[in-house]
Amino acid sequence: MSAPFFRSCMLLFSHSMTTQSVPFIDLKRFEDGFLDTVSERVNLAIKEAHFVGGPERGSCEEALKNFSQAPFLTLCANGTDALQLALRASGIKAGHKIIVPNLTFWASAEAIINVGATPVVLDIDKESFHLNPQKCLEAFEKFQADGIMLVHLFGWANPGTESIRKFCSDHNKVLVEDSAQAIGVELNGKSLIGTSPLATTSFYPAKVLGASGDAGAVFSTNEEMTKLCYTLADHGRSNHYQHGHVGWNSRVGIYECIFLEESIKHIQPRIESRRSVCQRYKEELNSEHFQIHNAEDGITENGYLSVATMNPDHRERFVAHLKEHNIGHGTVYPTPVAQQPGLQAFPHETWLDGSADQVTSSVVNLPCFAYMTESEQSYVIESVKKFF
Repeated sequence: MSAPFFRSCMLLFSHSMTTQSVPFIDLKRFEDGFLDTVSERVNLAIKEAHFVGGPERGSCEEALKNFSQAPFLTLCANGTDALQLALRASGIKAGHKIIVPNLTFWASAEAIINVGATPVVLDIDKESFHLNPQKCLEAFEKFQADGIMLVHLFGWANPGTESIRKFCSDHNKVLVEDSAQAIGVELNGKSLIGTSPLATTSFYPAKVLGASGDAGAVFSTNEEMTKLCYTLADHGRSNHYQHGHVGWNSRVGIYECIFLEESIKHIQPRIESRRSVCQRYKEELNSEHFQIHNAEDGITENGYLSVATMNPDHRERFVAHLKEHNIGHGTVYPTPVAQQPGLQAFPHETWLDGSADQVTSSVVNLPCFAYMTESEQSYVIESVKKFF
């Protein structure tokens, strides 16, 4: 082989390596026949004029019950509505105080404000990234709080879930579990959502179980609570022209029901695929400079996000390095709840120690999605190693 030809081959190889790209998430990887089945069912629903309600909603709810192992649930328009429905159905209103973690998506606090209650923003445990159960108990006393929004982040579960559930049950405190990122998560071998007295989730397309648009659900072990959520989501109707409550329109469309029901049929391999990516990152990238975090013992994660922390002073350069190698990334979440501008216009209380600030300044999320190829994983891993 001549030297010029060898150099040309090496240049082509080098160019192909640098032009490889891996998105942060890819929503277009479906199982064989999935889209055809969804399209056929949607076409049939249109022919039958099934647009809102109808058999598709009922069959979707049954599929969700079977998967989540929740005794009762109601579908709604989105995950934020699900939070507000759960709070309203629990009797939360103006004058009540609800504990919420400083590290969560804005909707957790927003829902509390939207039902007229006051958020009590509590800092997280910097090891688990979730609320510390002992500090929660102290916060109930310190702020005379009426309830808690227990958030399960990153496809994990709060390690103190069972003790917080017991406290709320024993002391008649409202407990809403924001499980928007936690469908499919198990706690001590049982479904996290299925064992929750009152939990919500989001089916935003980027979630582990996503719809083709917005949708959400409220899960419960209480049938009356579920009926009230259903009523509130349909203008508070007691019958078609009688309204026993002031609710709003949070009905879910038939197309979302069809997409969700067909997705549930494939949810286990999707979750296993995501988990395997997180595990491989842990095995090959975890170091003192780039710490990979996973769910704690007793919690089986769903692979929603890969979570790493690093020296905040190096994160900006690391993100630039990922961009240079055409690798998508996330920083979930970059701003704690207590620092959100929207919070400042409403009554709220805080109990902060800087833990969320520390996590938000150091967290990085690598690409993680169902059916991510081994080649894509290897490219991400080798690119990360080059930085360190």
